[in-house]
Amino acid sequence: MDVDTRLLRYFAAVAAEGTLTRAAERLYVSQPALTKQIKQLENLLGVRLFVRSRAGMALTPAGEALAGRTASLLTGWDRALQETRRAAAHADRVLRVGFLASAANEATPRIIAEFSRRCPGWRVDMRQASWADPTGGLTDAEVDVALLRLPFPAQDRFRVRELFGEPRWVAVASAHPLAARETIAFEDLLDEPFVAAPAETGTWRDYWLGADEHAGWTPRIGAVTDQPDEWLSAIANGYGVALAPESSARFYARPGITYRPVTGVAPSRVGVVWKAESDTDSAVRAFVDCCTVPDRSLPYGEGAQ
Repeated sequence: MDVDTRLLRYFAAVAAEGTLTRAAERLYVSQPALTKQIKQLENLLGVRLFVRSRAGMALTPAGEALAGRTASLLTGWDRALQETRRAAAHADRVLRVGFLASAANEATPRIIAEFSRRCPGWRVDMRQASWADPTGGLTDAEVDVALLRLPFPAQDRFRVRELFGEPRWVAVASAHPLAARETIAFEDLLDEPFVAAPAETGTWRDYWLGADEHAGWTPRIGAVTDQPDEWLSAIANGYGVALAPESSARFYARPGITYRPVTGVAPSRVGVVWKAESDTDSAVRAFVDCCTVPDRSLPYGEGAQ
């Protein structure tokens, strides 16, 4: 019998978290999709793996037996997959760097130039991930290292070196009354619909909704998008407003959208992120070091720290 490793990964997450809600957030999937996958695994194996109760998802004896083996199996597979992909990339002297829209922005060319200077013959392959994966491809070993907006879900499972901070602004349709203001207080956005990332991104979505700044406030969602073009269209068409890094006003300038500074919200942070098993990877180490070379020309702060 062949079982998709994805099903085992979903099972392991539910077993570890004890609830479908937390497991779905950890996996960046919706709760109904996760429930469906667990049921599919149970059907394949012909056994019941969980008993649902008010307290959460409790393992059955069969589930406990599988859980005892799954962690080591997945760890071994992840390591094999990562080493295989890394070996292929390193044979071509390519470092795969993941990023989400508006990650390091102006700092990226300088980082790549410094890496090329330190590692002659190597090439950086920048790979943009959708907002549905705030880890930029690190979770599935699609990349070796990533430039990401902090915080993101399960951040404590990765190595993170913070690089710089950048103010959060707000993007609104140019026809919106708020667009006429020079500065907008976050409190004035509380009744506005927001354009949001997918719900599966959990704390990352909450952060860009400003939920961290107003305890007990439930944002009103006007549209859900996972790509910059869709995000821009939703804002321009008046489906909602959205918090964004200050640099978005330069990188994502578009007719019909106005960016304004927001008071009452803390700055966004950018970090370089990698997996612990990459600590011994000389190319990854070199890239991380290049990210921390100070650049006083950055328009949004002191540069990398």
